[in-house]
Amino acid sequence: MFGQRLRLARRQAGLSMQALAESVNPSVSAQAISKYEADKMMPSSGVLVGLSKALGVSLDFLVGGQVSALQSLEWRKTSNASAQDRAKAETVVIGKLEDYLAIEEILDSNPSDDPFAELRINHVESDVALDKKAREVREKWQLGIDPIPSMTALLEDKGLKVIETDLPERINGMACHVERANRPPTEVIVVARQTNVERKRFNLAHELAHRIIDGTGNPSIRLEPAMNRFAGAFLIPAEHLTALAGEHQRGVTYHEIMRLKQTYGVSAAAMLMRLRQVGILSEAAVEYAFKTYARKWRTVEPEPIEEGKGFSAFEAPQRFQRLVWRALGEELISPVRAAQMLGLPLNIIEREIRGPREH
Repeated sequence: MFGQRLRLARRQAGLSMQALAESVNPSVSAQAISKYEADKMMPSSGVLVGLSKALGVSLDFLVGGQVSALQSLEWRKTSNASAQDRAKAETVVIGKLEDYLAIEEILDSNPSDDPFAELRINHVESDVALDKKAREVREKWQLGIDPIPSMTALLEDKGLKVIETDLPERINGMACHVERANRPPTEVIVVARQTNVERKRFNLAHELAHRIIDGTGNPSIRLEPAMNRFAGAFLIPAEHLTALAGEHQRGVTYHEIMRLKQTYGVSAAAMLMRLRQVGILSEAAVEYAFKTYARKWRTVEPEPIEEGKGFSAFEAPQRFQRLVWRALGEELISPVRAAQMLGLPLNIIEREIRGPREH
């Protein structure tokens, strides 16, 4: 495991074995780096600290024992994302997961049952069937037809680990299976902190679709478009949208689209697509929109939801932080460890333990 971590950290730093060897203090040879990465030799504690500093990663990342491997990686990235970008993202995610899985182990709070088992399908007859499946999931989870306040909270409640963190600019997120040593595997969904809330919500609904729909089993329905159709139907139920927007309109104003996107917390482009899917707008009307006034909406979001307002105020992971504060309250971890896990100064942690001082 150490060898894999070292190789990944070297890749994300963009260093050759020779370049890494020359930057480590105390010095080591490129041959030694090669042996470390092949797990044929372990570095001394001094060299281990030197490797950590040279690569800009924590010792916990290099020697942590919670994550054996990330499998079945699904990237949300631009077409020009590089191998180094992906390595940087994996490095960040493994570091976050080491803390997340450690705090679960300390509290013995690992989710057990598969919340999607009874809902999972491997065949899709049509787009209408995808809408029906989205409605079925809402009914099963008693969500009604109103907009979902927080997709993040919903997925965390269902046992998925959601991590929001800084990722390379060209990567919007990822999802993967996490292999663990002597423990059952788990799943994680990662969203880039810099991604706007409209895209975050849709990406999370898309990842939910992947956990319910194993495959379409239908050559006429491609998997990724099917995931997007489910995501749109899950976030924007047809009955609710029809009640708000009416049926079979010849066109729709910019003002109305902005009102609807704010209501459901989705992008303007996704809103247009859903209006067509439900039958409120014709295919011709939506095609015209994307060729004219909406032609930039797939890359530039009009009137984005402001940070800290509306859906943005609720769309952030909370479970990991809750677990850390609980472990700290039960004196299972030290304030120093809590500060490291939460990325907060120690004085802030101590103030939150004892409360504000009286003057």
